[in-house]
Amino acid sequence: MTSLFDPIDAGKLRLPNRIAMAPLTRNRAPDAVPTPLMETYYTQRATAGLLISEGTAISVQAQGYADVPGLYGEDQLQAWKKVTHAVHTKGGRIVTQLWHVGRISHTLLQPGSQPPVAPSAITAKSKTYVIDHATGQGHFTPTSAPRALHQDELPGIVRSFALAARQAVESAGFDGVELHAANGYLLDQFLKTGTNLREDDYGGSIENRARLVLECMRAVADEIGGGKVGIRISPVTPANDIVDADPQPLFEHLVRQLAPLGLAYIHVIEGATGGPRELPERPFNYHALKEAYRAAGGKGAWMVNNGYDRQLAMRAVESGYADIVAFGKAYISNPDLVHRLHDDLPLNEWDSSRFYGGGADGYTDYPTV
Repeated sequence: MTSLFDPIDAGKLRLPNRIAMAPLTRNRAPDAVPTPLMETYYTQRATAGLLISEGTAISVQAQGYADVPGLYGEDQLQAWKKVTHAVHTKGGRIVTQLWHVGRISHTLLQPGSQPPVAPSAITAKSKTYVIDHATGQGHFTPTSAPRALHQDELPGIVRSFALAARQAVESAGFDGVELHAANGYLLDQFLKTGTNLREDDYGGSIENRARLVLECMRAVADEIGGGKVGIRISPVTPANDIVDADPQPLFEHLVRQLAPLGLAYIHVIEGATGGPRELPERPFNYHALKEAYRAAGGKGAWMVNNGYDRQLAMRAVESGYADIVAFGKAYISNPDLVHRLHDDLPLNEWDSSRFYGGGADGYTDYPTV
């Protein structure tokens, strides 16, 4: 019987166990540049089978929160290189999550104080994190009204994802990349009916709404090889004011189209991100989603996420449903999570008041056993 602690090959990624650290925004990269403290943070957690970095902006336009890192400047790439080198020195594997937030942003964070971009000009009932430069204090504020992207701008978005992927691997030393197509950010906004009211080739039908995601995935796979690429999806999460009228056929179509790319993994958030695993008002069959991917020839590892504890994670892997289980908040407060799960030791409790912004406090000071 396969165990949560057994090794696995996910595409070109050779992982010593099936425990992943989920991407976790921590807002500790001033001016979008990773810091030595981030190097410590990731290195502390290097025993994970796979570290997935916090969401990392592919361009200035892609930024949506203060003090999140980027991949579009040489100083950022060199700073990330120190992080990945430190993780590799500890025997770890790390991929970066490529991020474009779309409408989940603010004019204060956009080049030239321009509006954020989106598939359609619909303001999100959501908030983002900005810093008052007069006081240095961060706070959450409602997102700004976005403008709709013109169709002739979309090839540039695709190129930005591909370039960021190449820079991540060749310049910053990451083992691969994960495209963020979840949680109500740009790629998810194109997928779902609640945010995509377009009448061109990127709106309307399931095939059209999935077009941008697939173009980005194909471009990234062509750039660095599909075996170093994953994708994160969240079929029914309400995060960032996102909804789709009929997500089951949409996401089954998406994974069938992803199957030929030879991906490392599919990363699925089950239920509401950071919330309930079951949403009675938004039913979804995750087993059928996996079956659609496998039936289409998809061989990437199946990674599951959201609300998994030790028992649930072990059962998911042992039953054959999941290949990898990603843990989020538990990894914030337990840098030695693999050891604690393996030996069934108590977990440190996290302090949510210290999740975002700040320094070492609540970041690199959680104890190990």
